[in-house]
Amino acid sequence: MSTLSYIQPTATSPWRTYLTQVDRVLPYLGELARWGETLKHPKRALIVDVPIELDDGNVAHFEGFRVQHNLSRGPGKGGVRFHQDVTLEEVMALAAWMSIKNAAVNLPYGGAKGGIRVDPATLSKKELERLTRRYTSEIGIIIGPQNDIPAPDLNTNPQIMAWMMDTYSMNTGVTATGVVTGKPIHLGGSLGRVKATGRGVFVTGREAARRIGLELDGARVAVQGFGNVGSAAAELFGQAGAKIVAIQDHTGTILNDQGMDLADLMPHVRAHGGASGFKGAEKIAGESFWDVKCDILIPAALEGQLTPERARRACAKMVLEGANGPTLPEADDILNERGILVVPDVICNAGGVTVSYFEWVQDFSSFFWTEDEINMRLDKIVVGALKRIWETADRHRITLRTAAFAVACERILTARAERGLYP
Repeated sequence: MSTLSYIQPTATSPWRTYLTQVDRVLPYLGELARWGETLKHPKRALIVDVPIELDDGNVAHFEGFRVQHNLSRGPGKGGVRFHQDVTLEEVMALAAWMSIKNAAVNLPYGGAKGGIRVDPATLSKKELERLTRRYTSEIGIIIGPQNDIPAPDLNTNPQIMAWMMDTYSMNTGVTATGVVTGKPIHLGGSLGRVKATGRGVFVTGREAARRIGLELDGARVAVQGFGNVGSAAAELFGQAGAKIVAIQDHTGTILNDQGMDLADLMPHVRAHGGASGFKGAEKIAGESFWDVKCDILIPAALEGQLTPERARRACAKMVLEGANGPTLPEADDILNERGILVVPDVICNAGGVTVSYFEWVQDFSSFFWTEDEINMRLDKIVVGALKRIWETADRHRITLRTAAFAVACERILTARAERGLYP
């Protein structure tokens, strides 16, 4: 495992998780393994100071990041998150997973990620706009429609993307709709983008369930994280006849052993900002979530949630990683030993970046597709990518995660080898 002098990863850090995943795939890369260190070194990491004037007249400083992990296959692509716990190490890992994800789905992108260490709930809308615009100006030296294309992530949304696009456009003197994805529809956004990540979780889950003989009608589903990804996935599984029996989010954990009425739950979540307090379920302790008897477990919150101890307790037949890096390597091993299938994040939640790619293409051509066309193209790409990964897993008798990394790393390192080193 290679470490960087400015990063000292801990046992549970996302960068350490990523490095472990890379080490596990190197034996399957043949001659390309000589380029393996490429995967362990981000191409570029930018740390910026983001000062803004608050509404009360005081000046506050926030730390921002933009990391481009690998650009061998195309411009950087990855979201921007606003969260009080954002660190350079986390953003590095997220950028690296974007490299793997884009290559696993065979999108013409490299991997990138960004973030600001801030709790956006403490800022007014005007302060949030000033923060976004200043951050965009600071990272403007490395982003662009052909360089690096940000997108929404944790605590960011189409409005944030609109401010980023406008700031970049004002600074360059050209309306550049393709500089970000996940924008409002009338500013060049794509239909189907909001629920694309959750849809990808459902589509990969549906295909995996078919392969292992799990009937979705009546299947029990537990969802951790009920934001954009978790809620969209839950709705689609509910439409397929599955029962959503447990939900955990930042407001609490709820359980209904008979399945929750999503028609009542979704308005409650929108009105109260979370699932806690929903009358159609009982409140349970947070750690009890991992003991809930279910067929499908969907961790769709933050990285590092499935620890070894929780993996030993999990009662699912299948884990669908809606979040990035939710399972620690040791937990991965335990789930595999217990016969619990893990559909890894780099394919499971790739629906979002796939539709972001569609948005980018539509912006360049100024020709936009219908939502049915978007969903059809998304399903085709995700199903095809999962099929390739599953075949690789069967051929080498490895997990789906290692197989996904094998497919992705082969593509990345082939591009690296063919391009060579310059100068």
